[in-house]
Amino acid sequence: MPFINNKVGDDGTVGKDEALVDGKALVDSLIKVVACYRMLATCVGGCTDNLQLRDELRQTREKAQRLAMAIRSHLTSHLRDKSLPEEQRKEMEILWVGFSSSLELLHVDMCKVFNMGDIFSLSKKETRVQNGLQGGSSEVAARALSVPDLNQPQSTSLPAEFESHERSTMEKDISQLDHMIDDMEMKVNVLRWMVEPHGPQYPDPLSSTDSASLLSVDEEQPGHQPLHQRRKLFVLLLLVAVVLVVATLSTCIVFFS
Repeated sequence: MPFINNKVGDDGTVGKDEALVDGKALVDSLIKVVACYRMLATCVGGCTDNLQLRDELRQTREKAQRLAMAIRSHLTSHLRDKSLPEEQRKEMEILWVGFSSSLELLHVDMCKVFNMGDIFSLSKKETRVQNGLQGGSSEVAARALSVPDLNQPQSTSLPAEFESHERSTMEKDISQLDHMIDDMEMKVNVLRWMVEPHGPQYPDPLSSTDSASLLSVDEEQPGHQPLHQRRKLFVLLLLVAVVLVVATLSTCIVFFS
């Protein structure tokens, strides 16, 4: 009997570990989609703004919303589980903070696209900002949607009532996302300032050892020596000039006083 009980406990632990892994995968996917949506949102109103960009924004937004719904139900059910071990609860809380922060960024970008779309209409090309960007955004959208390619033939004609329908849909989506954020805070009480990540930290871009090795490499390269020597020579000449000026002024004061 004890063996059976231990096995049941182990199965429950394994199931919760799998839930934690699934939660991490879902949150990582949402973070990538939100980042791609932010990159696409920066193109609204620019010279690369077109019907295809707006459609890619819509598809990316819809995928982010689907992921958000799945993550909310997944994390909520586990964080409200009283039998969740303390270590796994801390991990779930970290995922919850990352999830809620991603939703807030998505909400900000959706509001930005909504307002920019009102200012820069697709029917008025002369209002576009010539920001110098070139090329399309299909690769970014394809990465967000996890599809091989999105190089669809661009439509030259704007569908009737497209912008008004898109604006009403976006307004509804923004309201739903705002309600979701408020509802999450009511159902799960996770204090963000109390959650501390305890995983492996990202290494510094350059440690002290790397910096010393880079400096030694730079010193060994002959191409960098003339510039360094010129700087030393310039500083030396500047000091000599200052000394000469001070000596000249002192001599003048002595003779004319």
